[in-house]
Amino acid sequence: MNVKIETSENSMLDKFKLLIAVLVIIAGIYAYYYFDTGVSETSLPQAVRVLMVLAGTSVGILISMTSVQGQKLWQFIQGSRVEIRKVVWPTKQETTQTAIAVFVFTIVMMAFFWLLDMALLKLVSYLIG
Repeated sequence: MNVKIETSENSMLDKFKLLIAVLVIIAGIYAYYYFDTGVSETSLPQAVRVLMVLAGTSVGILISMTSVQGQKLWQFIQGSRVEIRKVVWPTKQETTQTAIAVFVFTIVMMAFFWLLDMALLKLVSYLIG
């Protein structure tokens, strides 16, 4: 029974952490617009306002990473990085050949649809008179 209570408390704490993280990010965005030249008497340069958004986002991410969901997300990211290293990426020659094939196919389809459009135009103009 204590386990369920601890899980519930942890769950509530995690929800609170995520709520605080979202509020910090929103506060950073709000500060960007609040300290704009036309909105507030205490306007700041755009570089400072951008830094406030970046700081709010960074702090929000750091707070969210302390929750269980944030830790699971970090584990997922680490696993994804391992999987990316396992991928066999195409060589430059294969990439060039594929790009040329896509380009040629695009030209062929363009010609096909142009001819189809011309044929339908002739057909419609013949039917209309």
